[in-house]
Amino acid sequence: MGTSWSARIVDAPPGCGDAIEDVLARIIAQMSNWEADSDISRFNALPIGAWTTLPSDMMTVLTAGLAMARLSGGAFDPALGQMVERWGFGPTGITGPEIVPAHLAPWTMIEIADQSARRLADVKLDFSGIAKGFAVDAVAEALRDLGARHFLVEIGGELRGEGFKPDHQPWWVDVEAPPRLSAPILRIALCGLSVATSGDYVRFRAENETHLSHSIDPSTGRPIGNDVASVTVLHESAMLADAWATAITILGHERGMALATRLDVAARLILRAGDGVMEYMTPALASMLD
Repeated sequence: MGTSWSARIVDAPPGCGDAIEDVLARIIAQMSNWEADSDISRFNALPIGAWTTLPSDMMTVLTAGLAMARLSGGAFDPALGQMVERWGFGPTGITGPEIVPAHLAPWTMIEIADQSARRLADVKLDFSGIAKGFAVDAVAEALRDLGARHFLVEIGGELRGEGFKPDHQPWWVDVEAPPRLSAPILRIALCGLSVATSGDYVRFRAENETHLSHSIDPSTGRPIGNDVASVTVLHESAMLADAWATAITILGHERGMALATRLDVAARLILRAGDGVMEYMTPALASMLD
């Protein structure tokens, strides 16, 4: 996944390290666009209209991604692969902004039935906005299956806490602030909760002195330019926290936080404002901090 993982486990049962490695290897084999023989790469290479059976984990992520696409009006899109590659954030490098994607609402060109899926147009699945969160959930499930009850799992900045630390304190986590911005510190206790943060400083590239975020707005086919520095979401599911953070980032502070408020999502958004920042918080998150 191009990142690191860590796990802090109280009274760790034997085999935890191997179990975590097995889970991550399975997810990479299914969902990595950087592996030519992964399930997602083979799906993207199938003839348009051809049905194929997907592994259960991949189907879970695809189903959740399509549901989030519907909720967000397409701001989150699990079939954004061509647009991602177009701007140089995919495995094939820059394909060129002048190349127009085959479809401006790629997620609508994916059809699923039972455990099978197919493409209805020349679009490509890309789970970069949801797979890390799913991996956190899957690792947590594997640890619970081994008998672990108190742990903190982290993959590329997405975290899930279960139970308590050895001193009976919760797993306290400080949310990373965007670099060079005086954003308020957000400290949260993860106990049966997950947190995910999306930021324009995490993955980007510069082109002609222009900062290009890896977050692509499907409605324009271009990197976002809405001054959203970061979005943090708390949720019982790390997968959904990951997806929500991506969707709110794309939608921006007005539409994104309005949608999160309406659907009772615990979220915080940091907006660049001149030399400073503005902080927005949904009522669901504010109530957790009281």
